[in-house]
Amino acid sequence: MVADGLSVNNAEYSSTSFRVIRTSIGARNFLGNEIAYPAQSRTGDNCLLATKVMVPVDGLVREGVGLLGSPPFEIPRSVERDASVDQQLNGEAKRLRLAAKNRYNLRTVGVTLLARWMGTFLLALIAVLAGTLYGRFGDAAVVVAFVVAVPCGLAYGVFVERAALAFQSLSPRICSIYDPYFWWHERYWKTVAQAGVFNGTPFKTCVLRVLGVRIGRRVFDDGTLLTERRLVRIGDGCTLNAGSSVWCHSQEDGAFKSDRTVLGAGVTLGVGALIHYGVRIGDGAVIATDSFLMKGEEVPPHAHWGGNPAGEMP
Repeated sequence: MVADGLSVNNAEYSSTSFRVIRTSIGARNFLGNEIAYPAQSRTGDNCLLATKVMVPVDGLVREGVGLLGSPPFEIPRSVERDASVDQQLNGEAKRLRLAAKNRYNLRTVGVTLLARWMGTFLLALIAVLAGTLYGRFGDAAVVVAFVVAVPCGLAYGVFVERAALAFQSLSPRICSIYDPYFWWHERYWKTVAQAGVFNGTPFKTCVLRVLGVRIGRRVFDDGTLLTERRLVRIGDGCTLNAGSSVWCHSQEDGAFKSDRTVLGAGVTLGVGALIHYGVRIGDGAVIATDSFLMKGEEVPPHAHWGGNPAGEMP
């Protein structure tokens, strides 16, 4: 099983040369989010590689264990709590549920393509109208078309995202990835509205409010990824740097989990920092660049945390 953001690195460069190396991932592995997997990996079969783990490239081959952190350390391959989520699905029941998931995925593909086609059609229609009016109004028609296209495209994206949620809100959940709820949640990920054009501007917080984020005033957002916008609460005066992300969910060895994450007032997320689900960050706290703040952590007010996994820093 592979979560989002896997990068398989099988190319090497020096100051004079380039080569491609065969990369092998063992059987029955689970790979979490945002992993760079090198060709020289010293992992074998039945490993759990946690989110943002630094895959070991020396020492004995690890098998039947879990790895977490940078540098990596061993954790249990699986826990009884996660295994019990889908313990009722074995053999024929799991095969039937997987077939149903594949059919659901095909419908999701159709819905996603239709939604994106309609968005493209809307923008094309605005362009055609601008071309039609160009002979009468000249360049003004083109300028108006550009001005109108941005809010219209955003409004359409917001509508599609809300429609994917059936105009309801998200709530914390624990279930198997073979559960129909998870399939519905996956469809939501495919239809989230894109607001990157507003990164670094005061308009970004306005857009996030429309999308259901409980966000305070004077927040600077230079491009933070919020995977479940309705499960996030952001206080006043926060600074969210480019490449940072707040993941209010996790896929853990076949189990899907989601929970709320709260950022207090004046919190700073460094570039590339990843915040997991069920986290509470106190007022004025700083999460350092490229850190991984694990699920369920509670950061005290005005603390400075960093590392993978993140902990208190001097």
